Amino acid sequence: MGFNCGIVGLPNVGKSTLFNALTENTNAAAENYPFCTIEPNIGRVAINDKRISELSKLNNPKQTTPTFVEFVDIAGLVKGASKGEGLGNQFLGNIREVDAICHVLRCFENNDITHVNNEINPISDAEIIETELMLADLESLVKRLPGIEKKSKTGDKIANKQLSIIKIIIENLEAGKPAREILFNKDEDNIVSSLNLLSTKPVLYIANVDEDSAISGNNFSKNLINYGKEKSIQTITLSAKLESEIALIKDKNERKEFLNILNLTESGLEKLAVAGYSLLNLITFFTAGPKEVRAWTIKNGTNAKEAARKIHEDFYRGFIAAETISYNEYISSGGEQIAKEKGLIRTEGKDYNVIDGDIMLFRFNI
Repeated sequence: MGFNCGIVGLPNVGKSTLFNALTENTNAAAENYPFCTIEPNIGRVAINDKRISELSKLNNPKQTTPTFVEFVDIAGLVKGASKGEGLGNQFLGNIREVDAICHVLRCFENNDITHVNNEINPISDAEIIETELMLADLESLVKRLPGIEKKSKTGDKIANKQLSIIKIIIENLEAGKPAREILFNKDEDNIVSSLNLLSTKPVLYIANVDEDSAISGNNFSKNLINYGKEKSIQTITLSAKLESEIALIKDKNERKEFLNILNLTESGLEKLAVAGYSLLNLITFFTAGPKEVRAWTIKNGTNAKEAARKIHEDFYRGFIAAETISYNEYISSGGEQIAKEKGLIRTEGKDYNVIDGDIMLFRFNI
């Protein structure tokens, strides 16, 4: 199963420029006119995790495989998208397919690049897209109501629960509150998830600034950061144009030197990939040996048996146990052999919840 973030925003905010830099290609059209992106572009981006480099140093494997996040460049949205304006229906349909939303917001001035609303105001832009997502959800739920109410009247318990939750969400949407901000218990969350609402998806703001503001940001990005804090939404500040230049440098040492010249410790895209990983509530476990050191992506809260399935279905079906050690203990021991001698490798059963950084060896029998 893949995990993906949809890159969304109003037209001409730098989405496709960012996507091309992020995936180090030029597949996504980046032009100065609305809707130059129509079909979504998709790219996988490796997570720059220093832990996998250290594990490779210890094991000297034939192959090292990092973990990835998938990014989807989605067509620009305009006010009225929920009613079909612009490419509204297609845009909203594409968002429905992603796991999380990376919202690019224009935080730079440039008279040569048109703004769809003729004003640089990232907070207003954020509110436009948020409103369109809520309006689309509202329309979807109102359409479902008659059928669920009919079922509810027959005494259907599931329909009764659905009806109660839908009415709560509708009330909040009408008050301008997205569904992700409503607190539900675990059982209710399962019902909410089944509704596949746009405004339940986790959101990350990307403040796209000019090159000179890549380090410290500017007034536009600072206002956006404060706005995001009020809504419990993280903001990443970067310059898509600058990131495009960095992405052209293929040699890692040259790229690092270029970042040092710019007084940057890491590229904005590295920050974004990590933030996207966190946004999706993902963690990493590792398998390590002479053949391969590999990072595996799972949802936080995944148990050992389900984690084994990531590697192979046979590991899941014939699961016996998982020999497990934390990353820090593995590294401080200098590898598996000394860790075993110290008694640091423990045996975990199927219900063990995997912890980020665990190094695991699965025992199974088919």
